[in-house]
Amino acid sequence: MPGTRRPRRALIALTAVLAGGAAVVGGTLLASAQDAPQVSDEALVSTAALERLHRLPPVTDRVFAWTGAQARSAEAQRRYAIDCMARQGFRYAPKATPPAGSGEDERPRPFGLETPPSSATAAPAEPGEKPPKPGSPEASPAYAKALFGDEGKRVTVEGEHGMRVSRPGNGCLAEAEIRVLGDGRTRWIRTQILLYEGQEQTRTALEKDPRFRDATGRWRQCMDRAGFPGQNDPQALLKTLPTQRARLGGRDVLRADLSCKSTTGYLTLAYTRLAAVQQDWLDRHPAVTGDWKALLARQDEEAREVLAAKAAAPSPHSG
Repeated sequence: MPGTRRPRRALIALTAVLAGGAAVVGGTLLASAQDAPQVSDEALVSTAALERLHRLPPVTDRVFAWTGAQARSAEAQRRYAIDCMARQGFRYAPKATPPAGSGEDERPRPFGLETPPSSATAAPAEPGEKPPKPGSPEASPAYAKALFGDEGKRVTVEGEHGMRVSRPGNGCLAEAEIRVLGDGRTRWIRTQILLYEGQEQTRTALEKDPRFRDATGRWRQCMDRAGFPGQNDPQALLKTLPTQRARLGGRDVLRADLSCKSTTGYLTLAYTRLAAVQQDWLDRHPAVTGDWKALLARQDEEAREVLAAKAAAPSPHSG
């Protein structure tokens, strides 16, 4: 969708993704618990290795990867919507499309903490688009209708397990999507929904995988030996950190968590098994993969045409 980081952002906004990961740091470690095992930078999974692990699960890769085709599609829609609004006398200025290959940090971290929390000040969040000034053309109902269309004409697409996505049925955003996606627009949205639902299903199914359960058991035993008994799920540990901080000492339990993941090889096995479960899901849903590839190729072809025409068009300030 023009003006957003990704065309599928609407999907991700509707339902929370799996637990997010902490920021990667440059080696600063927090104070250890008296009985917790020591952790060195060398013992932890390297940043490069983590990036490879994050890319292993194929369903997640289709949901979150930001390829050249997807970047071109988003940019073509962005430019088309800008021109569409200009034809109606409005200035529409969405953010520039991020380059292909960006956005790795948006992938979910389904197994809890992966790197030591940073003691440095977090980088400021990327500012969002500024709201229109009161009284400006961009704040008028006419502008909203031109961009988003009629509320009663929105298109709603539903997956197999209740997830729903609503998109404009007319207006410049809809016209931009239709220009690039054509009559495959609804199929593309549904394909994205099915992939997202598949990602959630496979994470649940992973809990029944014997090798993953064995890895979690080894992590649990390690945490018991480190002085933090009763821990059953690394992801849940991170979610309940405020409680853990009050009861156990938050920094200490996280340090033990990272050490146990390192010594048991937990993250490597967890991502490898998740990738296997997701591949099995894809094998059982070949139509989803077929539609994803075909529709992505089609929108890339149309996007290239839009971008080529835009590049060939004379500048409004020339001559």
